[in-house]
Amino acid sequence: MQGHIDGTATLLTVTPGGAWRVLRFSLPPEAAPLVTDKGSIAVDGVSLTVSAISPAEAPEQWFEVSLIPETLAATTLGGRAIGDRVNIETDILARHVERMLALRGVAEARA
Repeated sequence: MQGHIDGTATLLTVTPGGAWRVLRFSLPPEAAPLVTDKGSIAVDGVSLTVSAISPAEAPEQWFEVSLIPETLAATTLGGRAIGDRVNIETDILARHVERMLALRGVAEARA
């Protein structure tokens, strides 16, 4: 994570799971291709592992993160409520790949 904000997301659901919680957030369309299951995402500056994503064909894209007690206690994420907006940062490698593919397409179109 680089500390850059790529967009915002809205907390859709909070599901308790024993001592942890699963938080589901909306995913802006421009960020959806950059988020993968078990990949990295930062939510309000906290680097997390994506535990689930919506199917590609879903009308609304979302992602989930599973928060352990330590993360809930040591960050502001434990106090978030449904409807709260958060800053997100997608994985830098995914952004590099997206850029490389875009430039490759431009180069091929020029050839």
